[in-house]
Amino acid sequence: LCAQAPGRAARSARTVVVAGVPDGLLHNDVMTDILVIHFQMAKNNGGDVEDVMYPTRKEGVAYVTFEDQEVVESVLKKGEHLLEDKRLAGYYPLKVTRYWENVFSSVTSVLDMSVFKDRFVLEDLIQEIKKKSTALSFGPLRSNGLISVQGPFPAIKLLRDFLLLKAKSLSEDKRGESQSHQRPRRMLQQHRLTPEMSHFVHDADGVKQVVVLDTDIYQYMKCFLRRTFQVNDDVVISDITDGDTTTLCIESAGRRSDAGQVLRVKEKIEHQSIELYNTLRKERICFEERTRDEKERYKRVCGRLKPHYPYVLIIPYDTHIDIIGKSSEILQFTKEV
Repeated sequence: LCAQAPGRAARSARTVVVAGVPDGLLHNDVMTDILVIHFQMAKNNGGDVEDVMYPTRKEGVAYVTFEDQEVVESVLKKGEHLLEDKRLAGYYPLKVTRYWENVFSSVTSVLDMSVFKDRFVLEDLIQEIKKKSTALSFGPLRSNGLISVQGPFPAIKLLRDFLLLKAKSLSEDKRGESQSHQRPRRMLQQHRLTPEMSHFVHDADGVKQVVVLDTDIYQYMKCFLRRTFQVNDDVVISDITDGDTTTLCIESAGRRSDAGQVLRVKEKIEHQSIELYNTLRKERICFEERTRDEKERYKRVCGRLKPHYPYVLIIPYDTHIDIIGKSSEILQFTKEV
């Protein structure tokens, strides 16, 4: 970054994330060449490409860096990117976003929509979801009601909340119908997608809130934002980590705490996590075919560089090192390592 020309934007500002690259069809070098051609073509609002990083640790994802930041803005304005080349059998739609958008975007889920088929027209329900969840990508709706969805972790959680509201409305209607006449199949209800992602539970001692976070975000918060989890003696926070997600249980420790107090703690954690989702990015240094000494050397180098990057989180594993922080910082950090 120090060596860049005066006025030239940082590499991260000149980089876009390209999802939907067809993996396994061609040699990686050939696919890289096709991507360069696509993003240099005038009809795709492209320009001079400095570098293409492909393949990456995320299947079907490439990083394209342009010579000028203005090209990034131009490429993003194009409504639809279709990857085409005589070496490809067909057309492949690409999703292009800024480097810092959709930081933790590799969440994939398969939804079972069959529970709604007796009350809703599933095709209409899916269209409603697509309009509200523009950050998500949906596969085709199968005859058994299953549909795959992929996108950033916060958007997946919002979708879960939306579907829970729909399911709750079904159970309420069934109770009402048991006391009245059968109702005809009705139109879609309008539920608002909100950031509310947790359930409110009463227990014998007071109240409890549950919040689901991306594990990397949780680790970053614990390291750099400890005050988010600092509560008084009347509220207790416990955590359970299961792979990519961490569930926080926020509950009252005594009868003096009330629902409002527990809810405020939950909202504070949730608000902070959403801000981090919009600013953080993760890179990974893999240890493929590395010896034990080489792995230890990587870890030592990360330790030496860490004082120069005080807000970069380094999480070492046996097979890789995860680096979490702001885009420009972790790009430069990884390059130095």
